[in-house]
Amino acid sequence: MSDSGEGLVDAEARLQEQIEAREAERRRRASGPVKDPEKVRATEALRLARTDLGRQLDAATSDVRRKQLQAALAEIDKRLAASA
Repeated sequence: MSDSGEGLVDAEARLQEQIEAREAERRRRASGPVKDPEKVRATEALRLARTDLGRQLDAATSDVRRKQLQAALAEIDKRLAASA
């Protein structure tokens, strides 16, 4: 019974993140033209991937999987820092 409740909480969290992402996109569009839309898309893709990997890391129970996810997060953080 608790599994279905956890799924509902996850779905609500994903919905809230989607709403926040749309609001951020609206604010970004209102702030003026973007110089390089490809760079913006790449950065946003990295941010979304980081969010997804963070969620997976929170749920991971295997030490090996946790290490893999931490390495992936470190790589994404490195790429985000390079693109900034």
